[in-house]
Amino acid sequence: MNISNQEYGELAKRHSPPSAMYKTIPLAFAIGGGICVIGEAILNMFQYLGLEPDEAGMWTSMLLIFMSALLTGLKLYDRIAQHAGAGTLVPITGFANSVVSPALDFKSEGFVLGLGAKMFVIAGPVIVYGISASVVYGIIYYITTLF
Repeated sequence: MNISNQEYGELAKRHSPPSAMYKTIPLAFAIGGGICVIGEAILNMFQYLGLEPDEAGMWTSMLLIFMSALLTGLKLYDRIAQHAGAGTLVPITGFANSVVSPALDFKSEGFVLGLGAKMFVIAGPVIVYGISASVVYGIIYYITTLF
């Protein structure tokens, strides 16, 4: 059976639940902003304790990654994401979640073929395109500084 893109779109629209954007967008903004506020509070705490800005930033990043991985392992990150949607994709915490989730899902298949092979299923493309974009940007930057 051949179905056109328009027919498929109409079929998908009929069977998809309506989106409550008036609720989801502010919630994503609030929770994503809350994650950023927590990060800033941690950064300020480390600086208050006497760390240099670079060191404080490093420790803040590590603590946010740890907290995200811990919350993912405890199945709490997914509960937060159900309500926050894209708000939990704040770069560092969302990236940590995207590495830990598949690792937990496939750990029963063993360390090599399960955890090792599947850990970067979600995060892998982000890494590849991020590195590729940085190389292209570096080349463009280098060429523009020649003149």
